[in-house]
Amino acid sequence: MTERTPPGGATPADQPSGAGVRRSRDVPLLVRRAREGDPRAMARLITLVESGDELLPQVAAALAPYTGRAQVVGLTGSPGVGKSTTTNELVRALRARGHRVGVLAVDPSSPFTGGAILGDRVRMQDHATDPGVYIRSMSSRGHLGGLAAATPQAVRVLEGAGCDVVLVETVGVGQAEVEVASLADTTLVLLAPGMGDAIQAVKAGILEIADVFVVNKADRDGADATVRDIQGMIALGERGPGQWRPQVVRAVAARGEGIDDIAAAIDKHRAWLVEHDELRRRREVRAAAEVEAIALGVLRERMGSLRDGTGLAALAARVAAGEADPYGAAGELLDQLDRTRSR
Repeated sequence: MTERTPPGGATPADQPSGAGVRRSRDVPLLVRRAREGDPRAMARLITLVESGDELLPQVAAALAPYTGRAQVVGLTGSPGVGKSTTTNELVRALRARGHRVGVLAVDPSSPFTGGAILGDRVRMQDHATDPGVYIRSMSSRGHLGGLAAATPQAVRVLEGAGCDVVLVETVGVGQAEVEVASLADTTLVLLAPGMGDAIQAVKAGILEIADVFVVNKADRDGADATVRDIQGMIALGERGPGQWRPQVVRAVAARGEGIDDIAAAIDKHRAWLVEHDELRRRREVRAAAEVEAIALGVLRERMGSLRDGTGLAALAARVAAGEADPYGAAGELLDQLDRTRSR
């Protein structure tokens, strides 16, 4: 989505300018403008989410009536397998169906400065002028699991803004990048021939979260062997009657080949989720994880306030001296938190 000026180049007097929207703290206005397709309002809302702004509870409350309708698709895999190229082509296919699409592309950040190149958005310039596509790069800011800590709430922003499909592309760091499975309705794991994925197929980790396997760069030597390895791994898995069997799709995303097959596999998985009431269950699990994460964040803030005082220091001194055990001290610390809250 690009910033657009009203006909004639003028901004209506009762509407804030683009710069005004980017700085606005009027949550109802931002939500209304985002639902109208204003990319600046969407960007502002996600910025409030990423920064952990004090307005975040208001943002979440204002968006709540409009969330839960979008299809969330996660894409993960090792660096170099073509995640961004595949995402770019999937956006094209979804737009051809008339869907409004949001993309959250998580990039790794420096462990020293926290900065990130945010190069995934650069790779998706084909859709930069499409008002039906919103692309946002996010820095992981050291968060493990392949996503940024703010990604779940950013997904809610895009859902609330009326996106029919939200694509979440992970950092691309390796086997531990499994957090996307708890966020997405459908998880795509991308593989490529000659990148060691045949060995990964028999190991626990990232491959176990896939609803759909995409063997990208399938025009390379070794593609057939990679497909066989993945199919063999799937065959070894224990599944009860009616359980989902992961699909294996070949693609050459750089040439747009196999994208329709990927979209068809996503559709098939979506239909299975609905038929078996798994979509509701997954979303309830996702919501529980969000609530838990927010509660733990509040708890950590309260722990921080205790750390600044003398309570935690005194408990730590007793544990270090062998006068108390860490579990007992933790219990006392929680009691202090309860007393602090009741004041």
